[in-house]
Amino acid sequence: MEKHRKIQITLGVISPFLVLLLLYAVYCCFRRRFGWRRERESLEDGGFRYDKEEGVKEAEGLIGFAGGEHLTVHDILDAPGEVVGKSSYGTLYRASLQRSGSVMLLRFVRPACVGRTKDILPAIQMLGLIRHPNLVPLRALYVGPRGEKLFVHPFYAAGTLSQFLRDGVAESQRWEVIYKLSLGIAKGLDHLHTALQRPIVHGNLKSNNVLLDVDFQPRLSDFGLHLLLNPTAGQEMLEISAAQGYKSPELIKMKDASTESDIYSLGVVLLEMLTQKEPMNNKFLHSQDLHLPTSLRNLVLEHKISDVFSSDLINQSRKQKSTNEDSLLMFFQLAMACCSPSPALRPDIKHIVKRLEEIGQ
Repeated sequence: MEKHRKIQITLGVISPFLVLLLLYAVYCCFRRRFGWRRERESLEDGGFRYDKEEGVKEAEGLIGFAGGEHLTVHDILDAPGEVVGKSSYGTLYRASLQRSGSVMLLRFVRPACVGRTKDILPAIQMLGLIRHPNLVPLRALYVGPRGEKLFVHPFYAAGTLSQFLRDGVAESQRWEVIYKLSLGIAKGLDHLHTALQRPIVHGNLKSNNVLLDVDFQPRLSDFGLHLLLNPTAGQEMLEISAAQGYKSPELIKMKDASTESDIYSLGVVLLEMLTQKEPMNNKFLHSQDLHLPTSLRNLVLEHKISDVFSSDLINQSRKQKSTNEDSLLMFFQLAMACCSPSPALRPDIKHIVKRLEEIGQ
């Protein structure tokens, strides 16, 4: 009897322990199975997790902004896409979202080129809030477990300004189209420089980073991207810009990009539209300098101003009686002022917008 009583007491003590042990085992399995959900949620706080074997790993997840609230990780990762552009730091995809049927532009940035989410999250949230008719909005950002970043933007079927100018489209020779594009680009840059709590430097303005709507409404892309890249990738971006002819002469390091360096790049884009020539072109007229602003400055000094403008543009303008050479000359003078070698002599963006509006009257 005494022995039976001892066994009951022992089982009474052990049973709760076994139950607790079983519950703990279930908890561990549950945590291991569903822990990724908490990691995705912690992304908004810049969360990351540590793995003893692999080191620091990013928290996988999705951050949505205005217009992208309905998107899910599966929408983005399962979307069939095709490559539409590449750079030293990433790849652009045209992706069809199967659930909604919409087409989006996905920008994949390599993990080695971009900072950790924890460090760049404030800049991402700032860029995600920017909305303007002449700026490409950020709809969402996906962060992968290895630190890869996938930026989600609307897709614009008309392509880039660079393609528009190179394809020989008739509209690219029309003054009213060039004027509309120029004013829209300037207004987009004006919003970045003056309409926010603090100025945002575009950092990589060029014709290939101006996307077009079907009605020739320009939208600046890539603005502020240099804020998210690490120093090495940012410097590579600057070197590419220099090789293409858009870099201001005083800009040596990407971290020193300024509103003045943006104005210089804007001037190059305006000249590109006016002359229908690439910023770096070894076949440009008779100039020994391959850089467009310097080539045009030399032509002015040689009193060959009529050689500056696209002959097709002048002919189209005369036929349509939509403008005259005086308007083209004022446009040229404004663009050249933007490309002044001295940052202090370049007009600010408010003056540029005002002057363009006066030219168009």
